[in-house]
Amino acid sequence: MLLCMTAFVNQSNEGDRLKGVWEPSNGRARVKIEKIGEKYFGKIVWLKEAKDPETGNPKTDKNNPDESMRDVPLRGYRMLKDFVYKGDDVWEEGTIYDPLNGSTYNCVIKMSDPNTLDIRGYIGVEALGRTDVWKRLNIKKKKSKK
Repeated sequence: MLLCMTAFVNQSNEGDRLKGVWEPSNGRARVKIEKIGEKYFGKIVWLKEAKDPETGNPKTDKNNPDESMRDVPLRGYRMLKDFVYKGDDVWEEGTIYDPLNGSTYNCVIKMSDPNTLDIRGYIGVEALGRTDVWKRLNIKKKKSKK
């Protein structure tokens, strides 16, 4: 039993390599991936165009199929949900939301190296999906002055 517990803890710690701030290939956003419970989630923490050019207000999720969500700001929006680490640098069972078209896709995340993710969104069959490459950003924390 102790051997099983040790293997689970090691696998869980390996999965934490996903945590950090990542930039999709289009460069329009930055997504912070964090662990909540035993699953991984990613929220938008930065947008290249943070304000709506028409109103000057923060950009909202105007393409969401749920009308009640269309006034929710995109910054802070959780676009990656419910990923589980499966081992071998693969996270599965999650979804990715695309605010550009308001669609949610099944998703698999594969880490090709410590600073590169292959994010594959798909409907139904993974082979028919699309992959985007995300790069890790090394964000330096500011030191507080005392």
